Amino acid sequence: MSPVLPTLFVSHGAPDILLSQQASVDTLQELGSRPPKPRAIVVVSAHWISDPIGITTGQQLATIHDFGGFPEELYTLQYPAKGSDALSKEIAQRLLAQGMASELEGQRGLDHGAWIPLHFMYPEANIPVVQVSLPVASLQDLAKVGKALSPLRQEGVLIMGSGGSVHNLRALNRDHRTEDWAIDFEAWLREAVEKNHFEWLITVEQFPHNFQRAHPTLEHYAPLIVAWAAGGPDQPGRRIHQSFDYGNLGMSFFEFGEQSSI
Repeated sequence: MSPVLPTLFVSHGAPDILLSQQASVDTLQELGSRPPKPRAIVVVSAHWISDPIGITTGQQLATIHDFGGFPEELYTLQYPAKGSDALSKEIAQRLLAQGMASELEGQRGLDHGAWIPLHFMYPEANIPVVQVSLPVASLQDLAKVGKALSPLRQEGVLIMGSGGSVHNLRALNRDHRTEDWAIDFEAWLREAVEKNHFEWLITVEQFPHNFQRAHPTLEHYAPLIVAWAAGGPDQPGRRIHQSFDYGNLGMSFFEFGEQSSI
């Protein structure tokens, strides 16, 4: 019988994290070294939104370098993961049971929100990966995606949301100045997760006054909702890493469904 795995939300940061010595990299590597090793990984990234929901398939997944303006060596890196057609079809069935349409995508690979954290966690790329897109829908529908994916935890599948705890590209700086609004938003996010206020995340009226500044658009916030819903929205999670990059780029990680030693 496979162990029931926790779910994760990771902040994947800027692509040049691949060339850095950030503390978040250490945490990703520690997460990848934890037993038990998952039999497969399902990733929901900020960088794929589609209607109907997309699900990757295929035996070999392309490494998508969906970014620009970074050092040339980043565009040569590959993460040669294989997919799992059986798991992809199971996910489609579970989404349908929640009333959500999906489409199998045989030509799509892994975007940088998926393959960059996996590059640190499982560098051998020897675990099957399926990427699932975010829906073009409401915050409540994000929770439904998580609910659909949740039973996979009992099959030894790691479910991971990849986005950013604070993501406002216009507020970045290179002198490592983290402003009060970003710090305050991270504190609100931690309180919501660790004091078990899932409803705060999906209720606009519960958002703090600095929400729009922390997330001018929702795509980097949305994977957190999926991850928590998949881990169990009726129980608190735990922040297992917190840092900032480029001043105000939030790099928090959260775990749901089980407490780790990190």
